[in-house]
Amino acid sequence: MTNILVTGGAGYIGSHACKALARAGYVPVTYDNLVTGWQDAVKFGPFERGDLLDRSRLDEVFDKYRPAAVMHFAALSQVGEAMAEPGRYWRNNVTGSLNLIEAAVAAECVDFVFSSTCATYGDHDNVVLDESTLQQPLNAYGASKRAIEEILRDFEHAHGLNHVIFRYFNVAGADPDGEVGEYHRPETHLVPVLLDTIDGNRDALTVFGTDYDTPDGTCIRDYVHVCDLVDAHVLGLEWLEQGKGSRVFNLGTGSGFSVMEVIAQSRSVTNREVPYEIGPRRAGDCTKLVSGSTRAQAELGWKPKRSRLETMVTDAWRWHQTGLYQK
Repeated sequence: MTNILVTGGAGYIGSHACKALARAGYVPVTYDNLVTGWQDAVKFGPFERGDLLDRSRLDEVFDKYRPAAVMHFAALSQVGEAMAEPGRYWRNNVTGSLNLIEAAVAAECVDFVFSSTCATYGDHDNVVLDESTLQQPLNAYGASKRAIEEILRDFEHAHGLNHVIFRYFNVAGADPDGEVGEYHRPETHLVPVLLDTIDGNRDALTVFGTDYDTPDGTCIRDYVHVCDLVDAHVLGLEWLEQGKGSRVFNLGTGSGFSVMEVIAQSRSVTNREVPYEIGPRRAGDCTKLVSGSTRAQAELGWKPKRSRLETMVTDAWRWHQTGLYQK
């Protein structure tokens, strides 16, 4: 069977990707330092603990498994932290990714699927973003991801490293079978914070601003189900296997939901009240941020199946109720 090296495979998106890869007939090899991931999420293939900054450890893993491709999720990803500690983000995300890319090329593993972000685009408020939108990141997180995209392009020209880059928006939901789900330390994503609040683990959710130019005054974001997202990554891997060359794809639904709509849906799914309070706007929050994903649909044949808001919240609530995230 074909081995695929999955960096960050013990994290939220990476663990779902490992399940999708296993279902598609691959062997996902998780490489993770467990700083933000958790080992209990590694259920679908072998686990190798290691850091991207440790080049000799990467070489050992490439030599042991001889992967046919890399699926790279591992990164620090908190925007507030990135603004306060930019050096940490440049060192971890960029230097670590460069180590990984060089190790892959040295091992003649030249198919590479990269998890990028809409944060590379910066502040393009209230427009639908597509792959040609100017990249103007506002913080070290988005800037580090853009830098890695540029490294991949340079290594394609110099070493024939074929790559698919996915830039995506707000990821939500969980494995409908309840085997893996969303778990961050600390948790900052809206849906799990909402469910934590509903469950009494937080006093109240803070809604940051209700004076935006939207129907209910709260920000609108494009949400995509994590299972739809990782399905696209498997399609990206197949794209590379078929020799179709390097490509960039946005992943989103092309529409969005406001904070108040997510709150209302959470109330409907759980049949519980949602304690929340109104706070001031956060610096840098856009009114509306949505993705144009027609390229992924037309070229990859990607068809989101679970990215309805009700489905995403329902799957997240089912996972939340397992209590596995608390272990």
